[in-house]
Amino acid sequence: MAPGITYIQWSVGVKRPNLATGGTPVTIQVNSFVTTVPEKIIHHYDVVISPSEKTLPTRMTMALIRRLQFDVAPQIFTPLCVYDGRKNMFSIHKLKFDTGSQVFDVTLADESPSASGRGPKVYKIKLTHVAEINPEVLHRFIQGKGSHDNTVLTAITALNVVVRMQPSCDHPFNVRSFYTDRETKDIGVGRGYFQSVRPGIGKMLINVDISTGMMYKHGPLMNLCLEFLGTNDPRASLSRLSDRERLRLQRFISGIRILTNHLGPDGQSHATPRIVRKLSSAPANKLTFTMRDGQSMTVAEYFRRTQNRPLQYPDVICAEIGSGALIPLGQFRLLFLCNVPPGQFMRKQIPPEKTKAALDFATNKPLKRLESIRNGLSVLAYGQSDYVRQFGLAVEPGPLRVHARVLKPPTLKYGPGSLSLTITPRDGTWNMVDKKFFKPVVIERWVVVIYEQKLRFGEENAKDMMKGLGSSCRDVGIKLTPTRFVSWGNGQGRIADQLKSAGAACVKEMGEAPQLLVVILPEGGNDIYTKVKHFGDVTMGVATQCLKSSKCYGASPQYFANVCLKINVKLGGINTIPDPTSVSVLTDPHNPTIVMADVIHPAPGSDGRPSFTALVANVDSDTAKYIATSRVQTSRQEMIDELEPMSLHCLWKYMKYRELIEKKAAGAIAPKRIIFYRDGVSEGQFKHVLEQELPLIKKACATLKINPKITFIVVGKADRSGNCKAGTVVDRDIVHPTEFDFYLQAHGGLLGTSRPAHYSVLADALQSLSFALCHVYARSTRSVSIPAPVYYADIVCSRAKNHYDPQGTLDFSDSATQVDTEQAAKSLEDYKTGFMPLNAAQVGLMYFS
Repeated sequence: MAPGITYIQWSVGVKRPNLATGGTPVTIQVNSFVTTVPEKIIHHYDVVISPSEKTLPTRMTMALIRRLQFDVAPQIFTPLCVYDGRKNMFSIHKLKFDTGSQVFDVTLADESPSASGRGPKVYKIKLTHVAEINPEVLHRFIQGKGSHDNTVLTAITALNVVVRMQPSCDHPFNVRSFYTDRETKDIGVGRGYFQSVRPGIGKMLINVDISTGMMYKHGPLMNLCLEFLGTNDPRASLSRLSDRERLRLQRFISGIRILTNHLGPDGQSHATPRIVRKLSSAPANKLTFTMRDGQSMTVAEYFRRTQNRPLQYPDVICAEIGSGALIPLGQFRLLFLCNVPPGQFMRKQIPPEKTKAALDFATNKPLKRLESIRNGLSVLAYGQSDYVRQFGLAVEPGPLRVHARVLKPPTLKYGPGSLSLTITPRDGTWNMVDKKFFKPVVIERWVVVIYEQKLRFGEENAKDMMKGLGSSCRDVGIKLTPTRFVSWGNGQGRIADQLKSAGAACVKEMGEAPQLLVVILPEGGNDIYTKVKHFGDVTMGVATQCLKSSKCYGASPQYFANVCLKINVKLGGINTIPDPTSVSVLTDPHNPTIVMADVIHPAPGSDGRPSFTALVANVDSDTAKYIATSRVQTSRQEMIDELEPMSLHCLWKYMKYRELIEKKAAGAIAPKRIIFYRDGVSEGQFKHVLEQELPLIKKACATLKINPKITFIVVGKADRSGNCKAGTVVDRDIVHPTEFDFYLQAHGGLLGTSRPAHYSVLADALQSLSFALCHVYARSTRSVSIPAPVYYADIVCSRAKNHYDPQGTLDFSDSATQVDTEQAAKSLEDYKTGFMPLNAAQVGLMYFS
């Protein structure tokens, strides 16, 4: 949390109760800076830029407005207005228009004549006065005297546009962050600064944080391609690319903006912005096309004739740009035809070979992070910005210090045979030395399938692995019968058939199917992993545990102890529970409680791809044993379509578990409380959650003829040892002026700066409850950053591809091409049809652990 609070979300429906007092008081430093509120009326203008057959890039609209203010009509735009790059402009004075709106003709100053000789394109910018904002609404709001209505929202939006205007003009920017060349790494990664104006209690704040952006390295496009391929010889690599390598490179650069050099009618060289769509399969000297006069020639010959300069690398492939034209990646002597401009963000998954370097660059301890934030203040230059000064904002130079509390951690309970039945975590961590699982399982039948080469992972390695696993199982109370079923598989073959064969050997000798499949994976065995999980979770309904071969060589007892944490819950066991006396709100027998959590994962890449949703809930009275259900729905939709049947499923399972397993009386199986954690809700969607999702949960309850009290909590990961202690909670100063929200850092810091979670209560001691739930994550003996069910729901969504036939044709990479509306509808239907449910044997188990 110090310095890690990035934004404040506000809720609707629940006012803040009396301030909580539990825990040990501490003072912490946060990355928020107090700012003043403007005194003058702010004028709001609607902006329409035409012609606009499609949405113009923000960098272009910003350039047009800058040109309008400084060159086209400076007499009107003094003092300067601020613009958000889309529809909104704000001014501290009313612009002198003859009527309520005015249209201006604007061209981009650096736009060159086209090849036909036409002049630069003229854009019409229409400004319309739509509202006056009295800053007094903000004064009243932060004092807790006003409601959070559209006027307040617009006023806060205006201040955000004011503080972002200067950096957006001077630096590359991405949504709410902008990037400089002060801190960069030669992997295409740059250090950026995030800023956001937010209301606090009695004050307005600017939250400042550092961010990391992956950018394409600027310079010749050919050099970028060569670096991606790991070579510096264009002829050897870019003239004889295999289809696989070409498509891999194409996925990397598709959508990138380049500047193409060409000779204009004036005989001068001009740079024209273009978008790369794909790469040609043939080189420039073999790629032919037909001219308007019917003559056929190669791309290399065309450039030799029209530009009067032969290509230096005619045997290198071409880039196909948006218009369909083909531009060689090569050069005319020292003049490259395709160049990547600086400051261009990579909006795709980071190449795997650069992931570690990017993470190392992004990871900073709190003091280092605070130093970078202070450096960012000099870049932000609030005091020097004409925009900030003209709107009357003044920002305090030092970060805010706030009062916080460190909550007492829950006591955790282990099983019979433990040296001590309970343990109290310290600094968010504990160990299981001399501890037995609360409910360990018995494993009598299990098989091992090894996908590493036998020369690299032979019989002795397998014996060492099984010995280490067996020893750790005994330590935690799992009864693991030794197995003789060990085989080596072919990772290039049919994984499902090999696993069936391994299971059949167990059936033949022992009369029953194995309870567990232990699979040893080679490095880079992600495809095998997906197929194993599909086989276990969906096809056959048997628990699977995958281990990397590299981790098994001489593995420590701690490694196998961590594996035991997963195996036990996958087979129906329980590792630990919160001691009922330390979290009575969860374990009160008079108020049985079900904790539910849901999340949406938006589709990567194309809008034609689906989103996946997951709902997780406990079924036991100790909130330690969870089940999950998942669905497919429309791409990039923030509300959950099938929440009613998903909730019905979880509530039914909870009630049946209490009836059949816990042997509760018939009148005591229904929950009296639902605590519902909602992850992934964007700002401004809280009202929709209450109006659309909450009624669906109530309908599921009505179907079962139950009427529990529902508490709805939105969880957001705030954007960022020397970290605050685990259990640090803030509900003063930087939170919402009136409504019920708080920040909780539930975990101890390991690498970099820890990020707290932000909780907004949307319906009905939630701080201690949420902290306790961060300690029941089955895969760890550390508290985690968000409640365990939220974590589980996130895992279930990320593994949605395991529900599809691994031999199918659906593409789950993040580089699928964009599709039109009709294609998107068919694609979504294909994904829905192909989604296979869990095997019935796995429905009641924590298969996702």
